Amino acid sequence: MFYVLLAASCSVLVSVLLKIARRHEVDVAQAIGWNYLAASILCWFLLQPPLHSLQQPGTPWPSLLGLAVVLPTLFLVLAHCVRRAGIVLTDIAQRLSLLLSLLAAFLLFGETASTLKLTGLGLGLLAVVGILARPGQAAGSGGVSAWPALLTVWTGFALVDVMLKHIAAAGTPFAASLQLSFGLAFIGMATWLGVRAARGGAGLTLRNCAAGLLLGTLNFCNILFYILAHRALSAQPAVVFASMNIGVVVLGTLVGVFAFRERLSRLNQAGIVLAIVAIVLIAMGKS
Repeated sequence: MFYVLLAASCSVLVSVLLKIARRHEVDVAQAIGWNYLAASILCWFLLQPPLHSLQQPGTPWPSLLGLAVVLPTLFLVLAHCVRRAGIVLTDIAQRLSLLLSLLAAFLLFGETASTLKLTGLGLGLLAVVGILARPGQAAGSGGVSAWPALLTVWTGFALVDVMLKHIAAAGTPFAASLQLSFGLAFIGMATWLGVRAARGGAGLTLRNCAAGLLLGTLNFCNILFYILAHRALSAQPAVVFASMNIGVVVLGTLVGVFAFRERLSRLNQAGIVLAIVAIVLIAMGKS
């Protein structure tokens, strides 16, 4: 369970960095760009991706290329969401994307819809309603509604999960798909940032580079520790799944409320409880 705790901590720390970036005069877009360079380098040395596997017939290039576009776009939305809605609600919206992933598994990948999974799905949808209830005011963002950003995070992470499932179903190794996606995401972000700078936008700075490399290290470590947790508890994947998601919800709530004084409405609080119950039920349905 130590790896699960490390993975959950890295996930929450990513949100913390995005939360404090503007306060420390960090250009989030640049940081996200450098993040993919760090993640790509770490992936290459630590996971040793078999890139030759991408030359096999049947490689799902639309999903791989789509992932390279969706990942950085979603990261930008995530940063906006953390500022508007706060860490607590953003992390929960991200974790509850598993509801849409589960629905896609039923409809697209032939997964069996058990009573526990369907009950968890229903409670999870109620949890989504709870966290979308006036989140802008609840997180202290001056009354600006944050529900569009939360909704985008919720659906966006589900889309990423569906793409990864499609890539896995095609037989493409996970490490190879990560390496390609991170590399292409960095190239895409670097191109966009270069064009933006040429048009008078923010120039590249060492501060933004350092913040991005730290962000990328945490981002990749979140993935790495989650993989190691599954290897350490290979006979209990449902336990890892539930522990990771509940861990992020609980840690995110503690950090958001006590470190950043994010305010939660009663509906938001009810949504958090329902989210935890939904995760447990879905995990039990998977076991």
